[in-house]
Amino acid sequence: MKTTLGRRTRILTATTATAGLLLVAGCSSDDDGGSGTKTAAGGVELVKAGQLTTCTHLPYPPFQSEIDGEVQGFDVSLVDLVAEDLGVKQEILDTPFENFKTGAFLNSGECDLAAAGMTITEERKKNVDFSDPYFDATQALLVDKGSGITSLADAKSKKVKLGAQAQTTGEDYAKSQGLDPVSFESSDAVLNGLRSGQVKAVVIDYPVVQGWLKDKANADAFQVAEQLNTGEQYGFTVKKGNAKLLAAVNKALADAKADGTYKKLYEKWIGPYVASAAEGESAASASPSAS
Repeated sequence: MKTTLGRRTRILTATTATAGLLLVAGCSSDDDGGSGTKTAAGGVELVKAGQLTTCTHLPYPPFQSEIDGEVQGFDVSLVDLVAEDLGVKQEILDTPFENFKTGAFLNSGECDLAAAGMTITEERKKNVDFSDPYFDATQALLVDKGSGITSLADAKSKKVKLGAQAQTTGEDYAKSQGLDPVSFESSDAVLNGLRSGQVKAVVIDYPVVQGWLKDKANADAFQVAEQLNTGEQYGFTVKKGNAKLLAAVNKALADAKADGTYKKLYEKWIGPYVASAAEGESAASASPSAS
């Protein structure tokens, strides 16, 4: 996924736009979330009373982005389900992506969990505990329609200037194929780099590309030259050893897959539903790739 230079945190409002789901909204606060206990349903200890504090990094549509002043997306809606089960509201903290790889904001007690379209990897498991996989992801090579580029190998042979989002599996994959991608801070910056001609092609998560191509102007200008199956699965993370919260997250995901809520949210935010993480491997056996 992504990174930011320096420390940047913002408290943002989170909401689900799916009928029948509990609305969860957060207001910034300098105290412990108000009066009351920090222990939620199931004995889960939270960093602030009455709220599930989620670290993310914006924007990363369709998983999380600000829409009409509210943070919405697939990740947001799934974590809303966890918050609902715990009897609290979700509050989102926008933070640099590097903290997701190290677990820094989880360890410092600023967040309860992290949700940022993050790939489960063996390296990251050393610093955080991952939930069960909730999404199977692939990378895509997006190019200008007039570029003549047909594949990543073609881009390499033509010495095309390639872009990718910094600190992501897309960037790692491009490097592993012998390319030297230009690093961009965010997914928006990646697209803008392609639009402006700063780069001629980009490698980034396919669901993000799908979202871009829903816009007619983007679809008229760009196309997917190649889908790159890197075997990635996304997971949410909690502080190492936070077994009760991890169990609550996994239960919410399992319940959502069982009762059809996961499918509805998938179709709303991602597109046509294809059974993947719903019947996929456990986090313990997920591919050691990196996003």
